[in-house]
Amino acid sequence: MTLDSRTRWLALVVLCLGTLMIVLDSTIVNVALPSIADDLGFSQDSLAWVVNAYLLTFGGFLLLGGRLGDLFGQRRLFVGGITFFTVASLACGLSQTQGELVVARAVQGVGGAVASAVSLSLTMTLFTEPAERAKAMGIFGFVASGGGSIGVLLGGVLTGWLDWHWIFLVNLPIGIAVVICSLRLLPGGHGTGIAGGVDIGGAVTVTTALMVAVYAIVNGNQEGWLSAQTLGLLGVAAVLLVAFVVIESRVAAPLMPLRLFKMRNICVANIVGVLWAGAMFAWFFLSAQYLQLVLGYDPLQVGLSFLAGNLVMMVLSVAVSARLVMRYGIKKPLAAGLLFAAAGLLLFARAPIDGTYVVDVLPAMILLGMGAGIAFNPVLLAAMSDVAPQEAGLASGFVNTAFMMGGALGLAILASLAASRTNHLAAAGHDTKEALLGGYHLAFLVGAAFAASAAVIGVRFLRVAGAGAAVAHGEPAYAE
Repeated sequence: MTLDSRTRWLALVVLCLGTLMIVLDSTIVNVALPSIADDLGFSQDSLAWVVNAYLLTFGGFLLLGGRLGDLFGQRRLFVGGITFFTVASLACGLSQTQGELVVARAVQGVGGAVASAVSLSLTMTLFTEPAERAKAMGIFGFVASGGGSIGVLLGGVLTGWLDWHWIFLVNLPIGIAVVICSLRLLPGGHGTGIAGGVDIGGAVTVTTALMVAVYAIVNGNQEGWLSAQTLGLLGVAAVLLVAFVVIESRVAAPLMPLRLFKMRNICVANIVGVLWAGAMFAWFFLSAQYLQLVLGYDPLQVGLSFLAGNLVMMVLSVAVSARLVMRYGIKKPLAAGLLFAAAGLLLFARAPIDGTYVVDVLPAMILLGMGAGIAFNPVLLAAMSDVAPQEAGLASGFVNTAFMMGGALGLAILASLAASRTNHLAAAGHDTKEALLGGYHLAFLVGAAFAASAAVIGVRFLRVAGAGAAVAHGEPAYAE
C-alpha cells in the first residue's frame, strides 16, 4: 500500500522504538548484573549466562529471520518478533530463579533477532526518495548504534532508583504499543512465498553454525582461547558454514543466494561493520568498567556519564549525517566518523587512575558520540545499496549478523587482552586499580585500531557514487 509522508515517519518511529527496545537489552543488563547475582544467587561463572543466553540466540537467528521476512512478509515477522520479545521480557522481569531468567533471556534473543533482521529492510521500503531515505537511515542509525550506550544509561537509572526487575518490565508497555502501531502503520505484504521451496538444510546449518560460534566466542575467556573446547567449537562452526555454502550452491531456492558475496559493497560494509561493532563494544562495556571499578562510580553515575555522548550522537544522526551523505557521498562521512571514534578511544587509553569526568571522560564521550552519529548511517546505506528489494530482508539480517558477531568477537578479544594485561601487572606487584587500568588502556588502544582500520577499509574498497544519491536511492552505485 502507498503511505503518505506523515504515516511513513510515524511508521519509522514505531520501527525505531522496537529496534531501540531490542538493542537496549544487549547492554542494559550489564550495570544490573551485580544486583541480579545478589538476588538470585548467581556465581560469577553462571552470571555470564544472563548475557550469553541472549547473545547466543540473537546471533544465531538473525540471518534466518531476515530470510523469513522476505518469504512471509516483513511486517508479519516484525510483529511476531516484537511479540516474542515482549512476552519474554515479562518472563525475565518476573523471574525468581536462575533457570527462569536464563531461559527467558534466550527466548528474548530469538524474538529480538527476528524483529531486528527485518527492521532495516522495512525502513528502506518505507523511504525511496534519496534525501528522505538518507535522513530516515540517520535516525535509524542513531537508534541502532546509540541504543547500546543508552542501555547503560537506562540500566543505571532503573537499577539505582528501582531494582533490576524493571530493566525488563519496562519493555512491556513499549512492546504492546509497538505491536498495535505496527499493525496500523507498517506496510503489509505476504513476501515471495514458499512456492519455490524452503531451504531447510541451509536454515539448520547456518543457524547452528552461528549459535556454536557465538557460544565459543562468549566462553573463550573463561575456557581459554586455545583450549580444546574453544578450538573444537570454532572448528564445528567452520565445518557447518562450509556445509551451508555447499547446500546454498545446490538448492533451487537458497536461504542466502551466493551471488550476494559477489556484491562488493555488501561484503565491504559487513567487514567494516564487524570492526566498527568491536570498537563500539569497547566504548559501551570497557568505559563502564573503568568508571565503575577504577573511578568508583555507582550504577546511576555510570549511566549519566554516557548522556553527553548520547546527545551528541542523536543530534548528528538525526540532523547532520543525512546531509553529509547527500553532499559528500558515503566514503568521507564514514571515514570521518570512524576516525572520531578512534580518537575518543585513544583518549580513554590515557585516562588516569584518579581521572575527573570533565577532563578525562567527557571529551572522549563526545568524540565517540560524534563518531557514531556520523558513521553509522553511511555503513547501513553502503550495505543495502546493491541488493534488490525482494532480498532486502536477507541483506538486513546479514548486516545485523555482522554487527552482532563483530560485537561479540570484539568484546571477547578486548576483554581477554584486558584480563591478561591486568593479571600480568598484578603479578608484577601493582595494586588492583593500577592493574585494572593497565588492562583497560590496552583494550582501548586495540579498539581504536579497530575503528581506524574500518575507516581505511571503507575508503579504499567501497564503490559508491560521489554525491551519494544513487546509494541513498538503493540503486547499484559502482562509480568510483
